[in-house]
Amino acid sequence: MLDISPIVEDFSLKTTIYNSLKDAIVKKNIYDDNVDLKLDERSLSEQFGISRTPLREALARLEQEGLVRIVPRRGIYIVRKSKAEILDMILAWAALESMSARIATQVATDEEIGQLRTIINEVDKGELSAHMDEYSDSNIRFHQAILRLSKSPQICKMADDLFIHVRAIRARTITEADRITRSVVDHTHIIEALESRDTELAERLVREHTFNLRTHVALNFHVA
Repeated sequence: MLDISPIVEDFSLKTTIYNSLKDAIVKKNIYDDNVDLKLDERSLSEQFGISRTPLREALARLEQEGLVRIVPRRGIYIVRKSKAEILDMILAWAALESMSARIATQVATDEEIGQLRTIINEVDKGELSAHMDEYSDSNIRFHQAILRLSKSPQICKMADDLFIHVRAIRARTITEADRITRSVVDHTHIIEALESRDTELAERLVREHTFNLRTHVALNFHVA
């Protein structure tokens, strides 16, 4: 079941339903083992507190964007990508985020870069095993923050199209093969490169960090 809040206003109802559904799908770890990808139209209607007509319009829009698949007489399913598609998406994300890091060394303020330290300091590094969910969330926000540091709406828009899948893959894999410990080290080095305005190093470290994720997925990940 998706984590959805009831719709309380009639203004722009279709857009509100669409945004709420999309946000709930983005937050769902769709690549977890045994995750339920089927959406129940009746249940969603009850959760939103609305009729099915505007809900179906929102679902049709999500289908056009490739986020769900509507199968006649069978139901509605959240779409998962194939392993090859996931690897290609991570490659594209690496290009976008590493370019963002490069640009950030030139356009981001010290205060804006300093926000990255705030993010990585939110979780006690000595107790990572006890706070894996919290670290997973901060890890995802860390990478989103680097994209925003570029101050490029186009880069952020392109990354947003990949986000639902890259986010779910990061959440799924962060606890595997000691990746969480290496992630902490990598993030610290990335921040140091950004703070020192080392354009080439910042770009390379971010790219290599994401390439390491891609290698891990290539060797260890299976999409049912």
